[in-house]
Amino acid sequence: MARRKAAATSKPPRRGPLRWIGSLIRILTAVTLGYLLACTLLLLAYRVVLPPATTVQLQRAVEAAATQTPYDFQYRPVSEEAQDADVRHAAVASEDARFYTHGGFDMEELRRAREDAERTGRPMRGASTLTQQLVKNLFLTTHRSIVRKALEIPLTLLAEWILPKERILTLYLDVAEWGPGVFGIEAAAQYHYGTSASALTREQAARLVACLPAPLERLPQDMGRTSSRILTRMRQMGW
Repeated sequence: MARRKAAATSKPPRRGPLRWIGSLIRILTAVTLGYLLACTLLLLAYRVVLPPATTVQLQRAVEAAATQTPYDFQYRPVSEEAQDADVRHAAVASEDARFYTHGGFDMEELRRAREDAERTGRPMRGASTLTQQLVKNLFLTTHRSIVRKALEIPLTLLAEWILPKERILTLYLDVAEWGPGVFGIEAAAQYHYGTSASALTREQAARLVACLPAPLERLPQDMGRTSSRILTRMRQMGW
């Protein structure tokens, strides 16, 4: 009788901190795998359809609402055929010269960036490929963090595995930011030049691409020197 009473009144053992940590790790793992699965399904869909929206677009809308800034959203994704060949070539020549040969990460460019940082003592410059920039725009944000970079690695590999190179380039040009609230080469062509993405001149294409590293700060009309370098690279690459 005494034993039964003692058993009935005994409290369950407390969960130690290691068990809580284990539970947290399992939850985070499940959430991460679920997120990657959702992104995989979207990438499969983007083989044939154009993205209706992106996380960077959502980020900019939230930022504008938080600061009560007027936000004129312009987004007009178009097919590969509606993108001028010069702007496609300019994007590769300027942003990712080894785009067609790497598997998502340009190890040579990363090595050069690391050596430059060691030589100058400055922070390592960005060496993101077009594929990395695509998944950042589609599924992540512009905020720099360890979490973002960690997620960017599997997402980049998934994009390279699921999407053909030309499709990656098409999607990148369609979702890239080209100005305040301006997303995609079609909206950029209309916003900056009053024309369509298929009717851009070679010079206009180079000037627009020159804005990509800092689209909220640069204007095509100020990019004469940079666009000249891009045009030179295009000629060197046979375009």
